[in-house]
Amino acid sequence: MNSNRIAQIVSAALFGAAFATSAFGAPPPKISVTTHHNDNYRTGWNNAETVLTPAKVSGGMFNLLESVALDDQVDAQPLVMPNQAISGQGTHDVVYVATESDSIYAIDASSGAVLLDVSLGSPVPYTSLPGSCNNNGPNVGINSTPVIDPTTGTMYVVTYTMEGGNQTFRIHALDLSTLTDKVPSVVISASAALNKSQTYNFDPTSSRQRAALLLSHGTVYAGFASFCDYNANTSRGWVLGWQANTLVPLAANHLNNTLTASPDTFFLTSIWMSGSGLAADPAGDIFFVTGNSDPSATTYSTSRNLSESVVKLSSNLKTVESFFTPPAGYNDWQDLDAEDGDFGSGGVLLLPPQTGSMPNLSAAMGKAGVLYLLDADNLSQNKDGAYVQYPGACWCGESYFQNDKGMPFIITSGGWGGASIDLYRLDPHANGNPSLAFEWSSNNTSSPTTVPDGQDAGVFTSTSSNAGKPGSLVIWAVSRPTDNDPSDVYLYAFDVNGNNLIPGGTGLLAGTWPNTGGNANIVPTVANGHVYVASDQSLAIFGIGAAAPVTLPKVKAVSTRAPLAAGEHEVYGMVKSISGNLVTVARRGGIMLTIDDTQAAKNFRMAEPSVGKALLARGTIDASGVMHANAMQHARQSSKMWWPDR
Repeated sequence: MNSNRIAQIVSAALFGAAFATSAFGAPPPKISVTTHHNDNYRTGWNNAETVLTPAKVSGGMFNLLESVALDDQVDAQPLVMPNQAISGQGTHDVVYVATESDSIYAIDASSGAVLLDVSLGSPVPYTSLPGSCNNNGPNVGINSTPVIDPTTGTMYVVTYTMEGGNQTFRIHALDLSTLTDKVPSVVISASAALNKSQTYNFDPTSSRQRAALLLSHGTVYAGFASFCDYNANTSRGWVLGWQANTLVPLAANHLNNTLTASPDTFFLTSIWMSGSGLAADPAGDIFFVTGNSDPSATTYSTSRNLSESVVKLSSNLKTVESFFTPPAGYNDWQDLDAEDGDFGSGGVLLLPPQTGSMPNLSAAMGKAGVLYLLDADNLSQNKDGAYVQYPGACWCGESYFQNDKGMPFIITSGGWGGASIDLYRLDPHANGNPSLAFEWSSNNTSSPTTVPDGQDAGVFTSTSSNAGKPGSLVIWAVSRPTDNDPSDVYLYAFDVNGNNLIPGGTGLLAGTWPNTGGNANIVPTVANGHVYVASDQSLAIFGIGAAAPVTLPKVKAVSTRAPLAAGEHEVYGMVKSISGNLVTVARRGGIMLTIDDTQAAKNFRMAEPSVGKALLARGTIDASGVMHANAMQHARQSSKMWWPDR
């Protein structure tokens, strides 16, 4: 049977069961959220939410109900398992949260009581990362969203730990009832052949496991990236896989960049997607988006280096089945590689099978702000007119839903200085070339709203509705901080017309994010009448109920500024011009500074600067006033997010 037809039958069976239960007066079954953005398509859509309707959310009874203290920053999406047995404590609806201290919490999904709290090792401090990379919190431990197999009661999670003074990645298979290992954890390692038969070995000191895990057809998959684009001479994008029941690695892995040399010995082609998960279709094929490679913009290769591309990979990791690279004239790979313009700053969305003659479809967008609609069966067959120029970059992921008439929609967000939540309708055409039609933007509705995104452009969204009933859709988003102090994040909600549902229009305080050098890639989890927002050292639980005197946990701020050697300085600035290795920036107050990035490039401690973008540089300043940088990375566009120069 056709795999798409199987998916439709399964979907119909699930919704049919929900309708049948409701028809007899019993409460509908509770839903689980077992993976990033709800499913392997990465739709972010919960279509079984009976409580959180627009009317209730906007009526003043939707409030922060509980707040739970955690031990570190959370970059993973909370996962939810209803009716879960917890050893020695009976059955609970449980929300599972993973932190950057390599801790896993099992928390009662209503009361906020901590049921279990386990440590899986000592996290890697930022000072042990390449160049003391600080686009994260003070620690890197569990950086990606785990995945749960509800049929076996197992959570799969990748940890990053210091073991004997060495950075180590491990994959664990944890029992949901005890949070103990079901089988011994496995140290992650891999090797792959380069294009001249040389062997490249996985380097845990230069690799970051940031993209959410994927569980598909009995295999767990993980994508790997870099830290701050540092160590580009040793860091390359990988996809690795393990058999779910044994954690035995797959016989093959996929290395995105198999070049043996480049003009600058600069490789990457990372899989990071701002934390979005690798996606999978019903047949088990894997989809992801890659980032930049050598800024010389000469190393892209369809066989050896698929930078700046959406990639479809076979489930055994042996075959690239198709790919899409942005065509000339629309921020093509040369432009993106040259300017660190990662296509892979956003995730890839697979649209669930559509009715009629439409092909299977996918959507992706990145820093360039172009939303592409692609044929998922053959990514290189980009349909005429199947892209939308979108005025805003995206460090985020798309969401999807169908309205009460079964019409499909895609939600995006983007834009510097405040994200607009934008809605596109999927239109079928008689010629077989579907396209996206713009519906609305949240900043031009009857209640104009932009969601603060002071770190980078765009935010993650999730959607909830009640089995397609009219007037039940809510679009959820969590802001990013706009200042170092306060560095608060807020929960927003919109109806199907883009109108802000939160009274006052400013969102509900959901937590804080003091380590503003790293994006708050927060995905709100919506399940069973609650919204869960995990931030820095806290989990907020929202729902219907009277406003209570809930106090957010006091956050312990930890500096993530790199130690400076004697005579070194650290400065922020906006790039005004670039001439060879000389970068001219405007510092606070308009003070101009010339930075020579020769040493930073030589040391592979440099993310490629571009005109109009902010940077942070560390180095010495000579008698003529020129800074000789030994490290250079991107900074936030708003100077409110810059720490004082030193």
